[in-house]
Amino acid sequence: MTCCDQKCALIAGAVVGALVAVLGGILIPVGNMVIENTVNKETVLENGTLAFDTWTSADVVVYRQFWLFDVQNPDEVVSQGAKPVLVQKGPYTYKTRFIPKTNITFNGNFTASFVLPAGAIFEPSMSVGREEDVVTSLNLAVAGVYSLLDHNLANWFIQQSNSTLFQNRTVKDLLWGYKDPMLKSMIGVFYPYNGTSDGPYTVFTGKDDIKKVATIERWQGEASLSYWKDPYCDMINGTDGSSFHPFLNKKEPLFFFSPDICRSISAEYDSTVDLKGIDVYRYMLPAKALASPVDNPDNQCFCTDPSLTKNCTVAGLLDLTACKGSPVFLSLPHFLFGSSDLVEAVVGLSPNFDEHSIFLDVEPITGFTLRFAKRLQLNMLYGPSDSIVILNNIKENTIFPLLWVNETASLDDETAEMFKKELISQIELLEGIQIGLLVAGSIIFAGCMIGLIVVCTKKSKNGLIK
Repeated sequence: MTCCDQKCALIAGAVVGALVAVLGGILIPVGNMVIENTVNKETVLENGTLAFDTWTSADVVVYRQFWLFDVQNPDEVVSQGAKPVLVQKGPYTYKTRFIPKTNITFNGNFTASFVLPAGAIFEPSMSVGREEDVVTSLNLAVAGVYSLLDHNLANWFIQQSNSTLFQNRTVKDLLWGYKDPMLKSMIGVFYPYNGTSDGPYTVFTGKDDIKKVATIERWQGEASLSYWKDPYCDMINGTDGSSFHPFLNKKEPLFFFSPDICRSISAEYDSTVDLKGIDVYRYMLPAKALASPVDNPDNQCFCTDPSLTKNCTVAGLLDLTACKGSPVFLSLPHFLFGSSDLVEAVVGLSPNFDEHSIFLDVEPITGFTLRFAKRLQLNMLYGPSDSIVILNNIKENTIFPLLWVNETASLDDETAEMFKKELISQIELLEGIQIGLLVAGSIIFAGCMIGLIVVCTKKSKNGLIK
């Protein structure tokens, strides 16, 4: 091959390499556009999309695990005003959310409505005992009349029924309901539950704006709540937590609304973790979410009774009386992020961030929540009273923890493999082609240019020798 032929071949090779590299570079924005369009199409809530199939099914098993606080010294509390000594018993596990959404109705293209049925099935294999296990807990009816009625009237009801401050109840009765001798009606921490439903919800489909997909427009026909008597606290903001818009930004918090806590709340990006080979963003509920108004002024409107929260300075507590119709206080388990007074009022609590915090693991491309743990504690109040005889020796108000619940779900191995095959592997293949073309073209171009320089150098030397 002559020198001219070598130069022509190397120049041609350099041109081809450059073209291949340029093609790889061009495919990056084009490929990203293809990925974005595909994901946006599949995350809209309409018949035939991946999001709709996931949204309407009940294939992902949701469990509720309950830990109940068993009082070890009930007599000493009543007779001497001693601190309650508590032992945590659990988990008692129930399968929930196994009934698909009902009454799904599309209101044109942009919103859809549905009702979410409720049910609970006991899972003995995931529980420490039977539903018939007995625990000693605060008497729900006594705590209720203490907070809601005139104390003279409350004392009359208590004495007429021979009710006590603490009662022995089975796990099943305490959770799902029993007929109370004082109120002459059914009562329970979650009564009624089975056979009830949540909603109706109306959510945006994302058809007109993918950023709004699954965002709640209305709950029970209303665009806002009425519990808190404040526009900010009464906002219904975000989704139900099961999914969010695609292509998440770590800097932006995720907002979701939960009827269990009677408010909207937000979670913040914490870290990226591996879930069955899928990278997910872990969002955590920050301490400021239930901070006192002193530390988080946004929570001022959630403080509805300053006399119970030391003039709104108590952290980690949410009074749900206006919402639930009974004096129930919400917190994180073991009063995590709560004021020290709450923890020290009883014996036996030990807040632990890893065990008691709330998190959501969300796949950032699709916005699907693939794993979550919603951990909440329900509490009631009792305190001293000159008029209520069984409370004569009580020394101070006590926010008593009844139980805490961990509602959790995670995608199974089969779904994880499908998700990786249908989405992750396709994206990785396209990215591999893009990078491969860019790298290969760059190498070919660089190699040919180096060869051309060598050929030209040799030619110059030969010319000088002649």
